[in-house]
Amino acid sequence: MKISVKWLLMLFVISYIALSFIGCSREADVASRNLSVAAEQFQIERRIIFYNSIQKEYLLSIEGRCSLEIRSGERVVTVTCKTSNTEYKKHYLGLSDNVTYFAEQLKEAPVNVYHYKVIFRPQTIIPDIDFEREGKSNG
Repeated sequence: MKISVKWLLMLFVISYIALSFIGCSREADVASRNLSVAAEQFQIERRIIFYNSIQKEYLLSIEGRCSLEIRSGERVVTVTCKTSNTEYKKHYLGLSDNVTYFAEQLKEAPVNVYHYKVIFRPQTIIPDIDFEREGKSNG
């Protein structure tokens, strides 16, 4: 009977250690996901730098509340920055064998590692529709 209790205790300790490692990974995944969502909602300031590794020079630096979209098949990076409550700027940058980019988060951001962040925006669910009548745009 002593052997089975020892084995049971050992199994419990091993299971606890294994689950704690899995928990750390999931916590990091949730924090990373929530930071990404916050950045895509223009809540986090970033610095995006484009660098030519052959010429060894910086090509472009963009700073602000910016969202990144990377289209690897097309080798294009799209940077959309919020410049005011209602205004945005969008930049398209091509990547090549010698041009790369780096995105840096400029400040810490609080995220909740126990909950996912879901954001509903009515303007994306119900679109703002423009229509054209007799060659004139109304909207």
